[in-house]
Amino acid sequence: MHLRLPAFRYAAARAFRNAALTLICTISPLLAEPLTLVALGDSLTAGYGLPEGQGLVPQLEGWLKAKGAEVAVINAGVSGDTTAGGLSRLDWSLTPEVDALMVTLGGNDMLRGLPPETARANLAAILEAAKAKGLPVLLIGMQAPGNYGAEYKTAFDAIYPDLATAFGATLYPSFFQGLAGGSLDPAALRPFLQDDGIHPNAEGVARIVADLGPAVQAFLAAPRP
Repeated sequence: MHLRLPAFRYAAARAFRNAALTLICTISPLLAEPLTLVALGDSLTAGYGLPEGQGLVPQLEGWLKAKGAEVAVINAGVSGDTTAGGLSRLDWSLTPEVDALMVTLGGNDMLRGLPPETARANLAAILEAAKAKGLPVLLIGMQAPGNYGAEYKTAFDAIYPDLATAFGATLYPSFFQGLAGGSLDPAALRPFLQDDGIHPNAEGVARIVADLGPAVQAFLAAPRP
């Protein structure tokens, strides 16, 4: 018995060490800092016309956390902002703790009838700056209505898929695709919009988040080079 005791003690110590390492590996992800996602956008991001806690950013963060994602979503939305405005404040929005960027800009360029090439250039500069910082980007697409003409619509709508391909960004095709099953029929959209017919109400945001959330979740979980 005395000759076997040291071996028994060694085996017990080794088993304890292995169990401790397993426990550390299990809980270490829980102790990690949450990811920080900056949502750079306009009134659609800022939560225009909605009670506190019902805008895109708080609803999206709540959805992600309910799915187990450790993430803080920072509201960098400014009502009325164009792509030029978003670009002008990009540097101070991308603080050192930021891990990823979501861009929802272009709607005001389109509503004002600004040249699509200007919006394209500004969004390209945003993506280039994010790339220089090593930040992955989720680019949220926008589509122009037909009242500016077919040429304008074709040029504007192509901005987002073109830039996503050029810069290796992740594309979410259309901000409003979660509303009314993707229908653009004004009658189908009306129950989910505020009285201005442009901005989603709280239920509309919830529908948008239900569709957008899985895309954001997959984007954040994707391996980075």
